[in-house]
Amino acid sequence: MLKVRRHLVTTCDHVDIEDVDVVEFSPHLAIIDWRLPDGRAPELVHRIHSDTRLASTCQILAVVDSYTSSEVSTILDTGVCDVLNEPLEPAAVEARIRVHEHIAAEFLKLEKAYAELRQSHERLLISCGGQEDGLWDVNVRTGELTLSPEWEVLIGPEVPRRTNLDMWLEHVDEEDRDRIRQLVESAARGELQSLEEHYRLITSNGNLRRFTMRGETVRDDNGEALRLVCRHSDVTDDKITYEEPRTNLLIDPLTRLASRTVLLDRLRHAFARASRMKDKPFAVLFFDIDRFKTVNDSLGHLVGDTLLMAIADRVRSICRPSDTVCRFGGDEFVIVAEDVESVRDATGIAERLHREFQIPFQLGESEAYATVSTGIAMWHQGYEKPENLLRDADNAMYRAKDLGRNRYAVFDEKMHAEVVATLELENDLRRAVTRKEFRPFYQPIISLAKGNLVGFEVLARWDHPTRGLVLPGEFIPASEEMGIAVQIDRIVADVACRQVRPWQVQYRMDPPISISLNISTTQFLQLELVSRIDHTLRQNGLYGRDIKLEVTESVLMENTVHATAMLDQLSALDIGLSIDDFGTGYSSLSYLKRFEIDSLKIDYSFVTRMLDDVDSMEIVRTIIDLGRNLGKTTIAEGVETDAQLEALREMGVDQVQGFYIARPMPAQAAAELLDRIHLSRNHLQTLLVDHLVEEQNIDLD
Repeated sequence: MLKVRRHLVTTCDHVDIEDVDVVEFSPHLAIIDWRLPDGRAPELVHRIHSDTRLASTCQILAVVDSYTSSEVSTILDTGVCDVLNEPLEPAAVEARIRVHEHIAAEFLKLEKAYAELRQSHERLLISCGGQEDGLWDVNVRTGELTLSPEWEVLIGPEVPRRTNLDMWLEHVDEEDRDRIRQLVESAARGELQSLEEHYRLITSNGNLRRFTMRGETVRDDNGEALRLVCRHSDVTDDKITYEEPRTNLLIDPLTRLASRTVLLDRLRHAFARASRMKDKPFAVLFFDIDRFKTVNDSLGHLVGDTLLMAIADRVRSICRPSDTVCRFGGDEFVIVAEDVESVRDATGIAERLHREFQIPFQLGESEAYATVSTGIAMWHQGYEKPENLLRDADNAMYRAKDLGRNRYAVFDEKMHAEVVATLELENDLRRAVTRKEFRPFYQPIISLAKGNLVGFEVLARWDHPTRGLVLPGEFIPASEEMGIAVQIDRIVADVACRQVRPWQVQYRMDPPISISLNISTTQFLQLELVSRIDHTLRQNGLYGRDIKLEVTESVLMENTVHATAMLDQLSALDIGLSIDDFGTGYSSLSYLKRFEIDSLKIDYSFVTRMLDDVDSMEIVRTIIDLGRNLGKTTIAEGVETDAQLEALREMGVDQVQGFYIARPMPAQAAAELLDRIHLSRNHLQTLLVDHLVEEQNIDLD
């Protein structure tokens, strides 16, 4: 049974058990016959648990003849995870093994997360020699806080090593408390990768000390924030950085630019002045460094800090004495430009800024280029709060990034409407995931050779409570940015898998009805994808051949090592793989030999243009010939006319789908379709008649 589940299995009897080197074998699962003579079974359990390399990863099952509750308790006290009763029933044993496989996998993921956390601690220590600094890491989901021993010196011995964020914040000066809390909450929402902030802290003897807080966010495999790991340096006596008591609140210690405190003060001043004197408008420019994370990751944080200091000097040089230049945080900067009379004056500042970045930065013995994306917000009478200009300039900056980076964008009312709409969409999407408002729609896939239906492609639709049916193009991009696209895919796939088995039973076709599921890059990279699919198949009485996964070329080519391992496991489950949008990605076709691929899906953009564009026609013909020569099934999507269908038939494509044949439909309509066609000899002919009736609104009665 274990070999069938693709495990490496080693067995031994009670004679040679003394010679078994359990550490060298490093089992993930040990099944021990508790009837071994001379107490050897508990001894073997002890040998496994005495080695730290096995204690957390090896699950132990005991096999017994019969047992009472007290006997089970005694056995479990030795470190055994579960008890199996003789005679062993294969189904029960397999179910138990599956559970413990899942537990072992969860242990491995947990160990990986803790390893990453330890590395984060080490990086923080190494980056500044943090022997005298206080380290803490906070679980951003629960607020649980763990402090390093150094905090006993920094605050006082009565502070517990394990506490919560609220209790720790009680030691922070009241004026700084909300600001630090907001930073941690921003990290919990995934808005911060790293942070640097200054605050004041009250020690147990009542003294006020000044601290610099630097940290980074630790994320899980899905990119969700797990922990915020920070180093806190006592800089009260740092005469170089803090010449006077409030300097740390007024000047950014790295760039020597104005701090956020100064920025907000100057922004309020400019706002009040413009409100009183209508001829004194001002502008806010918000910019950050394009792909700055790449600099930190490739060259290190010290080089990144050097670049930020050089950028600060250059930005300061192009601004007027009346302008306020601030490092807002990380690689973000803000300019408050007063007495700016028009948008043209504000864009002139942005153009000077961007010209400065055309000159390389000298970083020690090497040169580096950097570009910025800038957002501009102009004051006008409609603004109610000065902070709203910062918000709008920030939104305009992201519009500049969306347009290709290394440019500026000016905030306007249209952009405001889009921002509000985006916020509403994101809120609706979060509620929709919780309420499972997403539905699978089914588009028939037809074999041209036989004219029969071979399956459905499953497509997501959002059943919005007020807007009605929402198409993927309106919500998939936002869901990917929010990190919830995988959850939507799971909701839709689970419903579709529950549906297909009853169809197979009711409408017996050859081959049986199958479904094709689209897999995103994020979902494909998840380690538990195969086990989750296997569980879904078993739960719904399906075989691997009943589903096909559709992935893009880029997913395979950009993650070849992971893809190879993943596809081997999928192949073992007899799950088919289809390349979606084939022909639009990589020019190298070597992966067609490297990976086990069943079918090539010709992108609709080629199919819809092929009768009017010679190049598109040749691409379609080449893909069909390639598939035939390699023994791959070819599927043409986006068939919208009879002429396209006939051209594809002549070229020898294997399967087709598209609006001309049938539009995506809900489950009820798909069942009605199956009811009409399952006894007919040519499903395609029936579908084409349906299309003709729908197009011409013919009443067959």
